Amino acid sequence: MSYVLPSLPYAYDALEPYFDKQTMIIHHTKHHQNYINNANSALVETEFSSLSVEELISNIDQLPEYKKDFLRNHAGGHANHSFFWKNLKTNTFLHGHLKDAIEQNFGSLKSFQSKFEKSATTHFGSGWTWLVKQGHKLLISSTANQDNPLMGEAISGISGIPIISLDIWEHAYYLKYQNQRSDYVQAFWNIVNWDEAESIFIAA
Repeated sequence: MSYVLPSLPYAYDALEPYFDKQTMIIHHTKHHQNYINNANSALVETEFSSLSVEELISNIDQLPEYKKDFLRNHAGGHANHSFFWKNLKTNTFLHGHLKDAIEQNFGSLKSFQSKFEKSATTHFGSGWTWLVKQGHKLLISSTANQDNPLMGEAISGISGIPIISLDIWEHAYYLKYQNQRSDYVQAFWNIVNWDEAESIFIAA
């Protein structure tokens, strides 16, 4: 099985003015595609080639040492971006079981957003910021490079089921926001797909 670039569930300009069309095109067709190409090349004629990308990164510690770091980055990049695209949509709102859990764990939506923004803006270098379900708890964490909570705490620094994510690599925002990562992070709240997040939370 070869991984393929997933189609976006919206047009490249659908997230304007928060995420610009040019960035979305480059991010999806160039950056994401490159992770897929590299992951596929590393998986040719291996026993892991039949795994979904989520299964692969969940078992990253079982890969041969000479492939582990490469696939941690490139299969991780494919998994993270595939999750991220579905995480974006205009005109949704926090509701249901996830709303209750966020208020229980963080006190309020505003408090949650403040903690998430702090994690995203203070993370040094490239990576991702996550809302993660770990047992009955919700946690916020930022991971380096293309690490994902599904890889486990020993590798990514946190374990659990991702509920929402934000790409904080510069390629995700630099054309529009330049060095103002905080503006990009705040813009994210306008396009979080809370419907998708609620579905993931219920199923987790």
